[in-house]
Amino acid sequence: MLNKGRSILGHMLAFGKETLEEALPRRIREAALLRKQWFDPSYTNAIRLINAEGDGIPGLIVDAYADVLVMQVANPGIERLKSQIAQYLIEEFKPRSLFEKSTSFMRRKEGLDEVRALIHGEPNSEVEILEKGLRYSVDVLDGQKTGLFLDQREMRSLIRELSSNKRVLNCFAYTGGFSIAALAGGATHVDSVEMSAKCGPRIEKNLALNQLAGHKFLCEDVFGHFKTSDWNYDIVILDPPAFVKRREDIAKAFYAYKDLNRYAIEKMKPGTLLLTCSCSYHVDETLFQNILFRAASEAGRSVRIIEKHRMAHDHPISIFHPESSYLKSFLLYIY
Repeated sequence: MLNKGRSILGHMLAFGKETLEEALPRRIREAALLRKQWFDPSYTNAIRLINAEGDGIPGLIVDAYADVLVMQVANPGIERLKSQIAQYLIEEFKPRSLFEKSTSFMRRKEGLDEVRALIHGEPNSEVEILEKGLRYSVDVLDGQKTGLFLDQREMRSLIRELSSNKRVLNCFAYTGGFSIAALAGGATHVDSVEMSAKCGPRIEKNLALNQLAGHKFLCEDVFGHFKTSDWNYDIVILDPPAFVKRREDIAKAFYAYKDLNRYAIEKMKPGTLLLTCSCSYHVDETLFQNILFRAASEAGRSVRIIEKHRMAHDHPISIFHPESSYLKSFLLYIY
């Protein structure tokens, strides 16, 4: 699949004597079999079925939310094949609905328009899912990404493990995934900071689905919250949106991440935990760790790395395409 004049000239899907007609359904079936090894749908039924290069189909992401599928197409080659792909998905998984939500930065970079559309089945984009026994309400068309950040599943589980009898601050809370996990783990109180007011009702709905209390939604800018609030938290979570989408903006992102983490580290009590994340493709793990070093140094605090990102099993990375490892997380002990 060639794309002349763009940042990536070509994408390989079939190799050797394998035809495209053979490769596509084979890759989809192989991806499905891999997930069956790891996920019990009675416990977790929101998973990534196809993870682009990680499953041998560059430019294609497919997420499953219970019996609803969401497809993302990122390059012109897959764009030309998406009708065939949709048919394979319908035949293989028999979904109640199949939506296309192709809105990524990479798609625009490849010269393609955004698409939000129902491809098959019922038009209702609202779906209730299970994640490790917890219930979440997801809107696959109006929510960010495909509705829920599935790549942070294992880190939400980590916060659940750590939160017993803790006060937790969840920054950039979105629909409250980390907040729900913390309360389910026994947190005494959780504050969710999110500047988008429309996220508040979704968090309240997710709290009600899991019969959880002890939560407060703060519709504020995170940087403003840091400067004005008094802190009494045992765990702080920083999971911001990508601060950099172009390589030439790395310098700006460096200072944005540094200042964000410095503000947090300065305010945190000795003996507390900071989970800090970056989903910026151009900020690799080494650079992100260096940013955290600078933040801790400027804050005048001692910091230890307790744990690094736990990769979700449904987000495999091809050994031949390490660039797709975009998500970094560090669990830090502040003292």
